[in-house]
Amino acid sequence: MRFLLCLSVLFAMLTSVATAADPILKKGDRLAIVGDSITEQKLYSKYIETYLLTCYPELEIQCFQFGWSGERAPGFAARMENDLIPWKPTVVTTCYGMNDGSYRAYDDRIGKAYEDGMRRIVDRMKMAGATVVVGSPGVVDSFTWRRNDADFDQVYNDNLERLGQIAQTLAKENGFPHADVFGAMKQAMISAKAELGEEYPVAGGDGVHPGRNGHLVMAYAFLKAMGLDGNIGTVTVDIESGKSEASGGHKVISSQNGSVELESTRYPFCFSGNEKDPNGTRSILPHSPFNQDLNRFTLTVTNLSSDQADVTFGTTTKTFTKEQLSAGVNLAAEFIDNPFVAPFNRVLGAVGQKQASETSMIKGFITNFRQLRGPLADDPEVQAALATIRRKMMETNDAAYAKAKAAVEPVRYTLVIKPKS
Repeated sequence: MRFLLCLSVLFAMLTSVATAADPILKKGDRLAIVGDSITEQKLYSKYIETYLLTCYPELEIQCFQFGWSGERAPGFAARMENDLIPWKPTVVTTCYGMNDGSYRAYDDRIGKAYEDGMRRIVDRMKMAGATVVVGSPGVVDSFTWRRNDADFDQVYNDNLERLGQIAQTLAKENGFPHADVFGAMKQAMISAKAELGEEYPVAGGDGVHPGRNGHLVMAYAFLKAMGLDGNIGTVTVDIESGKSEASGGHKVISSQNGSVELESTRYPFCFSGNEKDPNGTRSILPHSPFNQDLNRFTLTVTNLSSDQADVTFGTTTKTFTKEQLSAGVNLAAEFIDNPFVAPFNRVLGAVGQKQASETSMIKGFITNFRQLRGPLADDPEVQAALATIRRKMMETNDAAYAKAKAAVEPVRYTLVIKPKS
């Protein structure tokens, strides 16, 4: 297997994908998620928006997805003044390069065209006062993507990596964060294929457009670059006294004999599929530090007299040692099926409906306003009519955001800790 590495090296690599970043999100920020057809798949963008709504509801971040299939960086640079600027973003994520590489070996003309387009985007957003999370492109899959010969995936991934380095340089020059989407996906692909087989796709069945597994890794790279700390909350249970406490959007309703009833206004991120399904998000978790870095909902148990205890969270019971419980157990990672799954999926569904309408709004209507430049650009009636249409569409989007936000309702559930003899 071409990508086979020893597991110790893999996990060392995984932990180094995204270095610690300073938080860039402020309460009430407007986050624009920009990119090509991979963005227009509305998966990593949906995960980012749902994560911010459920895991960090106090930030009240409003998102808008601007993906456009087949687009390159210069293409968005040409439409950003009309399509994006009037929305007044304060933070923008970019994910270009897959098409910019022209699906062939890298040369300087490819790099220059990409850099020129990306520089125009970054400069204009900077002028508008927005922070840009400059993302690299992702990867092509080592098994499902083939062009000229059996090794062309390596040739094109080299191209994409070089474009990612240009993106990183632009980010550094402007003091903006860089999301290493390429590095995160490549390392997840190496690790996942080593365990699940070369045929397990991380960049999708066509080798370019990832399934839910690859999109979760993309969301990880962007969220990590935003500097989010990943502390979803902590529940502490003192078995000896029977007292419990919770923090970070969670409160104890009652506590006795190791049974703790809680109410949470903040959710852990939840996952879909099984351990081998690339069309779900669960299968990629052992190969990405998503839970470790971004999704820590910690249970700590003190004064446990026995060596082990059973923990029941929802309908699942697992056994942990005294040492594990004393150090803290990540409930989000250990209990994939938990009481938050159904509420989380309702929010995910509302976000999906919202983002689908955003694609229609931009590609079907707003981008066409550019055609009314020329002789009608100075006609006040025409411009007033366009302003009214844009405002009405944005009001519709604001209502969809409010609906998704309102879907994050408090969740009541019980944790049971039962010492084992």
